[in-house]
Amino acid sequence: MDRTSICPKEPIFLHPIITNPKNNGGVLHPQTHGNNNYDNNNSSASRSASDSGDAAGDGGCRWASKLLRDCAAAMSEKDSAKIHHLLWMLNELSSPYGDSDQKLASYFLQALFCKATDSGRRCYKTLISVAEKTHSFDSVRKLTLKFQEATPWTTFGHVASNGAMLEALEGETRIHVIDISNTACTQWPTLLEALATRNNDETPRLKLTVVVTTTVAKSVMKEISPRMEKFARLMGVPFEFNVITGLNRLSELTKEGLGVLEDEAVAVNCIGALRRVGIEERNSFIQTIKSLNPKVFTIVEEEADFTSSRGDFVKCFEECLRFYTTYFDMLEESFGPTSNEKLMLERECSRSIVRVLACDDDDDEDDREMDDVDRRETGRQWAERLSSAAGSGFKSVGYSDDVIDDVRALLKRYKAGWSVVLPTAGEDDQLGVYLAWKDEPVVWASVWKP
Repeated sequence: MDRTSICPKEPIFLHPIITNPKNNGGVLHPQTHGNNNYDNNNSSASRSASDSGDAAGDGGCRWASKLLRDCAAAMSEKDSAKIHHLLWMLNELSSPYGDSDQKLASYFLQALFCKATDSGRRCYKTLISVAEKTHSFDSVRKLTLKFQEATPWTTFGHVASNGAMLEALEGETRIHVIDISNTACTQWPTLLEALATRNNDETPRLKLTVVVTTTVAKSVMKEISPRMEKFARLMGVPFEFNVITGLNRLSELTKEGLGVLEDEAVAVNCIGALRRVGIEERNSFIQTIKSLNPKVFTIVEEEADFTSSRGDFVKCFEECLRFYTTYFDMLEESFGPTSNEKLMLERECSRSIVRVLACDDDDDEDDREMDDVDRRETGRQWAERLSSAAGSGFKSVGYSDDVIDDVRALLKRYKAGWSVVLPTAGEDDQLGVYLAWKDEPVVWASVWKP
């Protein structure tokens, strides 16, 4: 097998979300995001930025984090006068077109406003509706390619997972990959290419079953399907492509519904999908995966804990702020100062921030859909859950040196600041590997077998 072939061609499909919550009950209305035009830098928030350091009281160094933390604390203490004052201040200083502090303030202001006015679920549903209406295959493809060119945020997981699958499925003639992810098939062209160039007499038959985990991804799957089939023919790989879109919850998956046959070597790939499983359903979902008897189970998740602290607003807010501060910093250094793609990626975060901070998890639990769950866990938390989930029987498998070499080769394509964090001496391989930005782990990848 050609080791260079597992580096992916495209990254994950992300999407722009442009909306603003409505005023409700006297609290100041956050500034409108407007369109993708950087001429809006002349907004009042941008003009106020020069005074932001004095407003925050820390000389202009990360003023947004301080104001946002103060506002979250005021909400926890139910100090309505302080909440109103801080929301007003954030509204004056924030701007999605300004510097990194102004942007951070802008997107978290929306969530804090929704929290203060109990409008989180209404705002969240609006965000989903807008995303569905504004998506097209061409716009998603363009954003995806730009994100891939600028960062390894998603291609890291593609390379690690594809490498692990190719090694686990070596010599198999009938392969069934079950893709439970939010990558919309951007991972698979390089896997097809690698299968086509194997040093075997017979090219294996590949069945790819894609479980769509986000509503917005459904709109592009009709375009993706014929392209995948065409590429498989070009590579000379016998190929069957199936899409499952009718699920409301991942817990509804069954072996029969996935069409798993006895003579197939099964690989299950989850990238950014486990966090969409309801917290109380995660152990049973792992049992469902175990029932498929996969040869390999690959997992990639972003490194954040929005689960254990969900009952403590301030702690959850701190973790959410930490994660997205790092993410926005990464975007700021990876894209040009006037990149519309960067703005769209930043706006894409608004839905998750509102969902985590402003929506009550206890409301309408029976009606909850996959798009309505966004409770990340850290790699260590996922590893503990996988190894102990009601006798699931999964065991962690360390990545081979070849796969790690491929991942390191991938990172050399990008700007400085990216690194791979491996388990230290004495640590269990179940901790997997991490993609780090400026030494801060941001994405976790691991491999498991029954």
